[in-house]
Amino acid sequence: MTATHRIAFLASPADGAQDAQAQLIALHGQAEPAEADVICALGGDGFMLQTLHRHGALGKPVFGMKLGTVGFLMNQYRGEDLLARIAAAEPAVLRPLEMVASTESGASVGSLAYNEVSLLRQTRQAAHLSIDLNGVTRLDELICDGVMVATPAGSTAYNFSAHGPILPLGSSVIALTPIAAFRPRRWRGALLKAQTEVRFRVLDPYKRPVSATADSHEVRDVVEVTIRESRDRTVTLLFDPEHNLEERILSEQFMV
Repeated sequence: MTATHRIAFLASPADGAQDAQAQLIALHGQAEPAEADVICALGGDGFMLQTLHRHGALGKPVFGMKLGTVGFLMNQYRGEDLLARIAAAEPAVLRPLEMVASTESGASVGSLAYNEVSLLRQTRQAAHLSIDLNGVTRLDELICDGVMVATPAGSTAYNFSAHGPILPLGSSVIALTPIAAFRPRRWRGALLKAQTEVRFRVLDPYKRPVSATADSHEVRDVVEVTIRESRDRTVTLLFDPEHNLEERILSEQFMV
């Protein structure tokens, strides 16, 4: 990427991120996201996801710097040589999941997920779900605390904590991972082609209510949730070459 002079600096509310934003604006100026050549997100992974949800439709590449608790999607923070780092950065193109959730009230709610879509029980009662893939029922009844569909970029997050697989970037695969499955007890999930349409149906929504969350956007009291990879939306994250996203995901598989 060529050196840029139009940067939109966005920062989380944390004091360190706000201070860094002020210093970087003093050095490089400030552009509106729609007018910028690149967006620079200052914070943690949560703020990066928030930035992608708010500004991803602009199609601007995003260079993140870690000034938060978790920074898997971020570069290390350094205030100097920012233009050179952006010019030398390697792109990682992410394609989000599209979620459409139908609720008990009859509402239909759509949202994007760059990490995962998760269904979780809302009460002490375990969720009872069925799973259809491309219109074919593959699991008549899953009794569990929840279940999720994760992208490769999100596979190292909640999905991995739930004992799901880590997926290589660009693998065109998504992970279907149960959370504390009770029945079938031995079912550990599945690896699916990224184009697969996954549909969850809540079998007892009144006694056993379920919520659906796309990244941080929660929809409660769902009765059916359909998930598929977006066909027309992508975002580009920029990473320092020595520690790009593909290398980070690979390294996670060898951490003990």
